[in-house]
Amino acid sequence: MRGLTLKAVLFDVDGTLIDSNDFHVAAWVEALREVGQHIAADKIHAQIGKGGDNLLPALFDADFVDAHGEALDARHGEIFKTRYMDRVRPFPDVRPLFERIAGDGVTIMLASSGSKEEVAHHLELIGCADLVTATTSTDDAEHSKPDPDIFAAALGKLGDVKPEKALVVGDSPYDMQAAKTLGMQTIAVRCGGFSDDVLRDAGADALYDDPSDLLARFDTSVLARAFNRPA
Repeated sequence: MRGLTLKAVLFDVDGTLIDSNDFHVAAWVEALREVGQHIAADKIHAQIGKGGDNLLPALFDADFVDAHGEALDARHGEIFKTRYMDRVRPFPDVRPLFERIAGDGVTIMLASSGSKEEVAHHLELIGCADLVTATTSTDDAEHSKPDPDIFAAALGKLGDVKPEKALVVGDSPYDMQAAKTLGMQTIAVRCGGFSDDVLRDAGADALYDDPSDLLARFDTSVLARAFNRPA
């Protein structure tokens, strides 16, 4: 990516900036048990990063999804918000990382497919409202990741930013796949619980442990090169 000048960095939220993936898994486990489905947590975790429209078809046949999908998706959201959302904590150093990026004149956007309520809560949680230009939510996309709708909607909100001038930071293979579909560069963080092989196979251009690791190695990172600054 040497020589590329970025205009925007699009951050996934769940599992990337906040430690929420295990809580989403728990919410799905509980929602599915209510309809008599007992799915192992690790199988659900492998699908985290997708919305219900893509997660459920990966686990169940079409008849089950047609009969229960919409209600289960809503129930998962309800359980997460009422039982788990207040327990979510941000990963360390999110704000210093954002300050470093914004200091280079690069736009920061949260590209989430969560509900508006969740996105607003998480933005307050990371304490970065003054550094974030815009956000997306489930209302902005017809399909969740790995479909590229959310990232396309994010770029649309930024107006004049072309995919090759934007970089995605995410924790799941579905972030990587969605970004690559649009031709965007990618950074994967391991804090969402996916393996290096899974993230690389999905298209990650670089791997870091978490926001703190990316900040600590910022000057030698893919971001420093993408900002067209000497590494």
